[in-house]
Amino acid sequence: MTLAGPDGEHDTGTASKTLSHLVANARTLDGLTIADALELIGRSGFGFVMLLLALPALIPIPGPFGMIFGSALAIVSLQFAIGLESLWLPSLLANRRISAKAFEALERYASPLVRRIEQFVRPGRMKAFAGPRMPYLLALPVFCLAVAVALPIPFGNLAPVAALCAIAIGLIERDGLVVLLGLSMTAIALGITGALLYMAAGAIPLI
Repeated sequence: MTLAGPDGEHDTGTASKTLSHLVANARTLDGLTIADALELIGRSGFGFVMLLLALPALIPIPGPFGMIFGSALAIVSLQFAIGLESLWLPSLLANRRISAKAFEALERYASPLVRRIEQFVRPGRMKAFAGPRMPYLLALPVFCLAVAVALPIPFGNLAPVAALCAIAIGLIERDGLVVLLGLSMTAIALGITGALLYMAAGAIPLI
């Protein structure tokens, strides 16, 4: 699948509308694979791809959604870092089918977060920080956040997903201030992840 590097101009609320569109298609088709979902958003750019692959980690139903989608996002971010125009995922991830029920849960639990961030959006604000070169510069912090999402830490993916959503929506809506906010949240999220890993390691008895 081929993607445009930068995101185009959009009206505020595009992210939540795109999420609703995906859920509607999932209902119609009785679920979507990750490849299907990426294909549906078409040539939309890094912001939409990031949002699509970050949000499923919030679904509070059984399933390793964080590990699956976090791993996919980590792979995708590295491809953006080197400027690839086509997106590739291993078939194990690309062909992973997500049920319509899971997409409905995604909309129910993720939409409030997306809409909350959208309330702060002002398209065109500090647009140098949401321009066409930003996906390449953001690839490394996004990769680190994606790894944090993929780690099997209870409740450990909430802060990384929030940071990813802020960065993604900032790119989608061309609001550089929201992108910078997402980067600030990235430092906090990675600090929380490190602390949780440290505590988890301390809880493991030494042999």
